[in-house]
Amino acid sequence: MPVTPSSTADAPHTGATALPVRKLEVDLQQGFARHWHGGDAFRTQFFNALSMSFPVGEQFFIDSVRGAAPLLGSPHGPLAHQFQALLRGFIGQEATHRHIHGLYNAELERQGLSNRWQHWARKRIARLHLRTKNPLHALAVTCAYEHFTALLADGTLRHAAWLEGADATLQTVWRWHAAEETEHRAVAFDLYRAVGGSNAWRVRWYVYVGLVFMVDAMRQTAINLHRDGTLWRLSTAWSALRFFWGRDGVAWRTLPALARYLRRDFHPDQEHASPTAAALAQQWLAENATRFRVVPRGG
Repeated sequence: MPVTPSSTADAPHTGATALPVRKLEVDLQQGFARHWHGGDAFRTQFFNALSMSFPVGEQFFIDSVRGAAPLLGSPHGPLAHQFQALLRGFIGQEATHRHIHGLYNAELERQGLSNRWQHWARKRIARLHLRTKNPLHALAVTCAYEHFTALLADGTLRHAAWLEGADATLQTVWRWHAAEETEHRAVAFDLYRAVGGSNAWRVRWYVYVGLVFMVDAMRQTAINLHRDGTLWRLSTAWSALRFFWGRDGVAWRTLPALARYLRRDFHPDQEHASPTAAALAQQWLAENATRFRVVPRGG
């Protein structure tokens, strides 16, 4: 799978020069209700399914960024220097997400749920590494997943109904994660462009990732609902319909931005909704600063 490099290397598009790494002050080992999302089985198990994918996914994102970073040239060169702090912060934030969702998922296992998504993901990652040693392919996959997670993050912060009635601790977990996903939404994309990633392969991998992500999310949600004993209830189907296609539904609110990724001139920071995703993230972080602590650099 060859990748045709672009002719120019770009500096990071984002105005950020560093990304804070925050340790969330929550205790997930105390457990939470089986239907923590306001008693709604579908919404609970959909969010649970997403969490199940994160530890393996976040590690893949970290590895893909690390694998592509040497393509920036000399560690002491100007381009590598421009990316250094951003990549360090990206890796730190993703590692913290991996840890928190590992604790979250451990509670789901205690509740009797079975995480199949992590095994599907590991098999795909192994096949990718077997088929190509070019780190740009893994980075293109990361860019695609980062777009999906950034859109879900934006919706989680923008539309209160997405988490309405949910357990307060888990609302904090999801919105903290959303704020940081928004902060670093462009890092992998900017790195991909800077090291000469092909636009054609960026789009090809996005289409593939989109199909895989949607199928896996629904498969894992169905498995969770089956284990929960709520898969075939009419209330479950009605909840799913409203969540995706109702007012402020996930599908209505994300489809236009999902399509925009296919444009040649796309960039993650070009979403123009008001208030911007970045403003929403910073507002949440400012209002909830007592719920986390910033880890000192090098700490």
